[in-house]
Amino acid sequence: MSRQPGLFETETAAPPKRRAAGAGDVRTARDSPLLEAPPLPVDIRLGTSSWFFPGWRGLVYDAVHPQVTLSRKGLAAYAEIPLLRTVSLDRTFYTPISTADYARYASQVPEHFSFVVKAPALVCDAVMRDEEGRGKVPNPYFLDAAVATREFVVPCLEGLKAKAGPLVFQVSPLPRSLVEDATLLVERLEAFFAALPQVLGGLQPLYALELRNPELLTPRLMRMLARAGVRYCVGLHDRMPEIERQETALRALDGDQPGPLVVRWNLHRGFLYQAAKQRYEPFDRLVDEDAETRRVLARMAAAAHKAGRKVWITANNKAEGSAPLSILKLAREIDNLLG
Repeated sequence: MSRQPGLFETETAAPPKRRAAGAGDVRTARDSPLLEAPPLPVDIRLGTSSWFFPGWRGLVYDAVHPQVTLSRKGLAAYAEIPLLRTVSLDRTFYTPISTADYARYASQVPEHFSFVVKAPALVCDAVMRDEEGRGKVPNPYFLDAAVATREFVVPCLEGLKAKAGPLVFQVSPLPRSLVEDATLLVERLEAFFAALPQVLGGLQPLYALELRNPELLTPRLMRMLARAGVRYCVGLHDRMPEIERQETALRALDGDQPGPLVVRWNLHRGFLYQAAKQRYEPFDRLVDEDAETRRVLARMAAAAHKAGRKVWITANNKAEGSAPLSILKLAREIDNLLG
C-alpha cells in the first residue's frame, strides 16, 4: 500500500530565539559562516551526521567543548543555525534508545526541525559482530518487524512525534549467501516493511532503505519499494555505486509518482571510513572537495523541491572533511538553481 510522507513540518522555518547563557552552556558560534547561508525553502532540510565534534568551534559552536559535553548539550546550539534543519541520529544504529531519550532530543530543537533516524543494527545486520566488526554468527533478529517496531519505531515516533523525519534502515553488508538469493531477500524486505506500523499516534512513518551491497540495487528492489511505499535512501559510500547510478535507480522507483528525497552523504569515494577519519580530523575544513557529487545533489534537491517533494540531505565529516562546510556549499548551489 502506498504511504504518504506524513506530517513532518510546519509552515515557516524562523530560527529560534537565542537562549540565555548559563553555566556550562554550549552556545552557537556568533561569527559562523553558516549564518550567511542563503535561506532555502522550508521543505529542503540540510544537516549533518551527528553534532558533537569539538573541531566545529567557529563553525557551529562558540568554544571548544569535550565531545561528551557536545553530545549532551550541543544539539540546541546546532539547531539555532537556520541552515541546519535536520541531523542524522546515528547513535540509534548502535543500540536502541528510549522514548525519553528521543523526547529529550525533540525538546532541544525548533518546531520546523526534522530528524533523520537510523534504525538499530539489531534488526539491520544479518550477523552478530564482535568488537572489531567481524561477523560471527547469524543474527536471529535480522528483519524482525516485531522487534523493529518495539525497539525502534514506537519509541522514536512517541518521543520525536512530528519531528521524526525519515526512519532509515541501513542494511549492513550482507553475507554472500543472502546476496546470491536476492529474490528471497527482496521478498523478506517487502514482508518486513509491510509488517511495520503504517500509522502511529496520528503520524505516518516515512521509512527508507539504505544499502551497502551494490548488487541489490536492481529494478526488482525498486519495484518492491514502490509497492511498499518505502523510499530508497541515496547512500553515498565507497561500497555503493556513484551518485548518478543511484539517481537512475531512484527515478525507476518514482515513476510517475515521485516521493521525498532522502540522501546520506557518508564518505568520500575511494576512502575507507577509518582512513577518511584520520585524514580529515578535526573536521574543521574541507580537505577533498567533491564538486561533482555536490553538483548532482544540488540538482536533485532543486528538482525535488520544484516537484513539490520534501528533501532531507545529511553530510558526514568523512565526505569532504567538514560536514557543516559541505552543507554550506551545497545550500549555495541549490539556491543558485532555484533562482
